[in-house]
Amino acid sequence: MKLKIIKNEEEYDRALNRVDELMELNPKLDTAKSDELELLVLIIEKYEELNWNISLPDPIEAIKYRMEEMNLKQKDLVPYIGNKSKASELLNRKIPLSLSMIQKLSKGLSLSMDTLARPI
Repeated sequence: MKLKIIKNEEEYDRALNRVDELMELNPKLDTAKSDELELLVLIIEKYEELNWNISLPDPIEAIKYRMEEMNLKQKDLVPYIGNKSKASELLNRKIPLSLSMIQKLSKGLSLSMDTLARPI
């Protein structure tokens, strides 16, 4: 297969099919086929990044989503935020997340610090 930048879904599908073929062959490292496989994967990843980039969620939305998943109420955030009114202000975007809140929420709600530390 001639390697080139993927520009549409048809080319993307062909590249995926070729990766499947090469994976079935299980080529030895440092061969033409293993190099082709490695390059195809890089090209596919770049196409996916450009066309289907899924960014991290907004920190407040991530907290609300996790609260829903865990069936938590606003009052359940008090141990992580300080008090009920502060929890309300945070969820209504009136105050920012502090480093202390980020650390506690990350641990208590099992949310990544990367997600929580994003700008609101």
